[in-house]
Amino acid sequence: MSASAQLIENAAGGAVTLSAAGAAHLAQLPLRCLHREYPNKTGHSIESANDAALTPKQLHPAFYGCFDWHSSVHGHWMLLRLLKSYPSLPQREQIRHALAATLTAENLQAEAAYFSQYKLARTYERTYGWAWLLKLDQELMTFDDAQARQWHANLQPLTDVVVQLWTAYLPKQTYPNRTGVHPNTAFGLVFALDWARAKGDKTFEALIVSRAKDYYLRNKAAPATLEPDGTDFLSPSLEVCDLMRRVLPAQEFSRWMTAFLTPPGLANVTKAPVVSDRTDYAIVHLDGLFLSRAWCLRGIAQSLPAGDVRRGRLARSARDLINTALPHVATGEYGGEHWLASFAVYALSE
Repeated sequence: MSASAQLIENAAGGAVTLSAAGAAHLAQLPLRCLHREYPNKTGHSIESANDAALTPKQLHPAFYGCFDWHSSVHGHWMLLRLLKSYPSLPQREQIRHALAATLTAENLQAEAAYFSQYKLARTYERTYGWAWLLKLDQELMTFDDAQARQWHANLQPLTDVVVQLWTAYLPKQTYPNRTGVHPNTAFGLVFALDWARAKGDKTFEALIVSRAKDYYLRNKAAPATLEPDGTDFLSPSLEVCDLMRRVLPAQEFSRWMTAFLTPPGLANVTKAPVVSDRTDYAIVHLDGLFLSRAWCLRGIAQSLPAGDVRRGRLARSARDLINTALPHVATGEYGGEHWLASFAVYALSE
């Protein structure tokens, strides 16, 4: 049996989902790094000699592990998703213990204070890390569990800061970032919109929908034939489609997508990228591109009208990308292992 076959199982409509054995296998990866402080890419802008020597854990007492802040945040999200979705998970007590050590009220107050303590911190993790923080909050918000409810309460000061920062930023973000890495605007807005709808925050939702239309509604013939760049883990064109399918009714979305993604462009972004060196922390981003393309294609296929001929082809492409990517999620190389499992779980659960 192949490595990917052990991690997945067939679901309704020919889709694939994460098996119980797959959940247990992938859970090991963030558990190994959630409390691993080094190596670490802090992203912190040093403002004086006084903070030059601060360690990652001193700067971020909750999210100091897994190489960088955003990977730690989505590692937390992944473990919560597995804990909620697989109640018999062998690592369930280990997960609870690990999360209880980081998601304390004191730690999360310090995380929230970071954004006001340093003048340059208001742009910290904008918007990729912000997006995963809201995804984490959404997971806790919908978890009927006493311990999770406490973690959710503890997280609120940081969640409030992120929403406030994003609400202030969107009206002055004149142009979207169309990159295939962290600043991608569409990716961030997807998670922010999902959070706003789960929370019932109509004001934030309306702002996101309005800006999404401002940025993308009149876009045509995206340069998807030029993707990917050499370190992409997101598809700029598919991320826009993943956002607009949430914003537009199905028939309108279908017409918009026809104008936005030409047939050659769509064919290109359904292909498997080439990953030449999985020991390289930047090149291994392309393993994530398999998975982010897959979740976008899967969601797009489900959002197109029933008679749209693209539905079946996109769903099959999503399955093929997931099957190809899964054996490379756990390779023993920290450059991929500190984050790829989260992408795999999201691709298999959305």
